[in-house]
Amino acid sequence: MNRTSHEQILEWLGKRENEHLEFKEAKERYDFEELVKYCAALSNEKGGSFILGVTDAIPRRIVGTNAFHEIERTQAGLTERLGLKIEAEESSHDGKRLLIFHVPSRPIGVPIQYKGAFWMRSGDSLVEMTVDQIKRILDESCPDFSAEICRNAKFEDLSPEAIENFRQRWIAKSGNKSLATIQPAQLLKDAELIVDTKITYAALVLFGSKEALGKLLAQAEIVFEYRSSDASGPAQQRIDYREGFFLVYDKIWETINLRNDKQHYQDGLFVLDIPTFSERTVREALLNAISHREYRMAGSIFVRQYPRRLEIVSTGGFPDNVNQNNILWVQSPRNRRIAEALARCGIVERSGQGADLMFQEAICQSKPLPDYSRSDRQQVFLILRGEIQDEKFLRFLEKVGLETMKSFSTEHFLALDCIHKEKPVPESCRDVIPHLVELGVIEKIGRGRGTRYMLSHRFYTMTGKKGQYTRRKGLDRETNKTLLLKHVERCRDDGAKLAELLQVLPSESRNTVQKMLFELKEDGKVKLIGKTSAGRWHVGN
Repeated sequence: MNRTSHEQILEWLGKRENEHLEFKEAKERYDFEELVKYCAALSNEKGGSFILGVTDAIPRRIVGTNAFHEIERTQAGLTERLGLKIEAEESSHDGKRLLIFHVPSRPIGVPIQYKGAFWMRSGDSLVEMTVDQIKRILDESCPDFSAEICRNAKFEDLSPEAIENFRQRWIAKSGNKSLATIQPAQLLKDAELIVDTKITYAALVLFGSKEALGKLLAQAEIVFEYRSSDASGPAQQRIDYREGFFLVYDKIWETINLRNDKQHYQDGLFVLDIPTFSERTVREALLNAISHREYRMAGSIFVRQYPRRLEIVSTGGFPDNVNQNNILWVQSPRNRRIAEALARCGIVERSGQGADLMFQEAICQSKPLPDYSRSDRQQVFLILRGEIQDEKFLRFLEKVGLETMKSFSTEHFLALDCIHKEKPVPESCRDVIPHLVELGVIEKIGRGRGTRYMLSHRFYTMTGKKGQYTRRKGLDRETNKTLLLKHVERCRDDGAKLAELLQVLPSESRNTVQKMLFELKEDGKVKLIGKTSAGRWHVGN
């Protein structure tokens, strides 16, 4: 076991307690039974650290603990009761003893219980898991539900129209014209949607008739609502789509598009239109909901349209190991057989979730990024906002050119969006920054740790803001000169050596720092007394 560093402990002290981190003061002792329960709860939440000898409240203080001095015995007791390899670590800080228990994640699909209860944290307390939370863990190890057989389903429950739609799309994607002559039942066998003569749930979701879904899988429906405002009350329009997905996929988009206003912006003499809701984005969001929702839970997929936003809510929360922070990078299809069928006919790419495409479209159209912040364990709640935020940035992307942007990955678009909004670029996107600089899309300012980036001169020229470009480009230089002057003022009595001033601006070269100092000298703000390395910079008269 690697020892926890002092820096890591200091970082923990500044964090709030959560399902992966727990502090207890325990100056003299701590109840072993309570320790077992907390370790079970941390394990049920995918693991974490339990620390004794630290005050609960922020700002936390290290007070030390005298609990569990025989840590090998404590570890053995935890292993015996929970069946988990929990490591106990002693650490000393300012002469005070800390005790850290490193708790591993439970196995996939196996909730950890102690004394007949499955424990979890709730605020500052321990509570028993609810039935649905236990079921969610147990379901992790279940096979793909969409590949399971629906025992009461018959081939006659599937819509010939939906199957033919699937066939034509499969032919178009594969170029295999021989698919046109295959009998419908054999076609679905080849797609692994029928096993022998038995109908899978995937086949029912994709091709089921209205009557069949109502009888066998009523929750496999999409409910559309249009609301002109956030006011409570009935929707202005409501449609229940309870049919196989291949029967309703186009209908839902057509319904949304009826109220899909166009937003106008001007580029020189031309007035251009951008729809509030991108067809490609909406279709990808629907495909995600169909492919990843939990069909074993009651509840429909809801599509709620407002004049400037669209909400798509699907049951079951994110698949295991996926959350709103990693959705662009982690793929974990809940209904693999459905996803594979959609990939066969070219509607989705098997390797991706479509989330990256939705983010790219939003950035290219200068719209807010897809918002998953209202998601929880019970549902995935996606908000697509349609307002164009910055017409000038939209025009700039058009000048960058379609061919150039075809080479962009999702990381390129996210990095560009952050730089445009003057936000930090995520670590996962920083490798693409040199390529954006090379293409002339962004520019680099400063060096080393002081490096930052801005949109290129082309953007400010195109938007008529050359002065703003010059001001932002020169901002670092004036800021750096101010920092140099402040250091000289602090060394008013003895003066400041050049070596010290180089440390003030470690990202700038010696030559650049000297030039800034002589500029300050010309302004009368500093003066140099002495020569060569013995010279000192003083406040000017």
